[in-house]
Amino acid sequence: MTTSARTPTPGADPAAVGEWLATVLGDERWSAAELAPIGAGRSNLTYRVDSPAGSVVLRRPPVGEVAATAHDMGREQRVIAALAGTGVPVPAVLATHDGTSPGPTDAPCFVMELVDGVVPLTDLPGGWAETEDDRRRAGEALVDVLATLHAVDPAEVGLADFGRPDGFMERQIRRWGKQWAAARDGDDPVPVEESVETDLTRLAERLAADVPATQRHTIVHGDYRLDNCVFDAADPGRVLAVLDWEMSTLGDPLADVGLLLVYWKQAGDTGIWADAQPLPGPTTLPGFPTRQELVAAYAARTGLDPAPLPWYVAFGAFKLAVVLAGILARVRAGSVPAQMAEGLEGSVGPLVALGHHVLDGGRF
Repeated sequence: MTTSARTPTPGADPAAVGEWLATVLGDERWSAAELAPIGAGRSNLTYRVDSPAGSVVLRRPPVGEVAATAHDMGREQRVIAALAGTGVPVPAVLATHDGTSPGPTDAPCFVMELVDGVVPLTDLPGGWAETEDDRRRAGEALVDVLATLHAVDPAEVGLADFGRPDGFMERQIRRWGKQWAAARDGDDPVPVEESVETDLTRLAERLAADVPATQRHTIVHGDYRLDNCVFDAADPGRVLAVLDWEMSTLGDPLADVGLLLVYWKQAGDTGIWADAQPLPGPTTLPGFPTRQELVAAYAARTGLDPAPLPWYVAFGAFKLAVVLAGILARVRAGSVPAQMAEGLEGSVGPLVALGHHVLDGGRF
């Protein structure tokens, strides 16, 4: 059977979306909206919406997990709207739906502007960041935007109550520990070796036993990485928008840095670092900063002491291991599409090993 962008897709019916947009945006041309999914769909679902009136982006929670993530939708649109006008580049929020009445989807959702640019994924597009200098500037821009985010005063942008920063890292360890228990002990538990289960639990215990003192409370993104940013197609040294704010809150900014380093591949990675990064990425190309260079640039911009970063890198590895374990468990249970696990099989153990490695003084 042939489908089109007007065919209802899981999570969003183009006819319902178009009717809603025509009403809330005051232009009947939105009624002819067509939808196309964007991204792998491992977190909140994202759709590009095209119509004679223009193009926008729709975000909604994963299908079948509305109750668990509905609050995230409200948080995501709130933080994006709050950061508008600051030095942090974000898309403009155009319309929201709370999911409590007939609307575009069966769950809370919001629509934001479509920011045209480059999202660096597995390979860089031809003609973009072709020189080492351009790739260096892209990496520096990534750090600069993160430092700018961490300099925003939450109270000044209406986010004073966006989270509870005191005790943030302790709660994060407990939160992700519970998520791990759910993936491990569910009806269809994630398939990992017993030794990995033991080591993951031990990693959580090691983290909880030695939580660093927080140097500063800030807005944290929660999943800051290269492919959650849109870069200027004409200028690799300029970030046009930061995306995927569903995990944002108030807390310890070094948590963002630690997770960024876990994601960051660099030339020459072998052994434990190479094993812990199963998905391809472009940052091994000449010119992109090393992890140590990212740390130095961030410390220079923020004045924060990078000495405790090994703990935050270990926490980032722990958190990502639990996130991937949860995805694998949901795929195994049949509650989410099998393609969500593509490239992730066998990824939990190496991340756990990386966490122990950096806690033991290994390089990062």
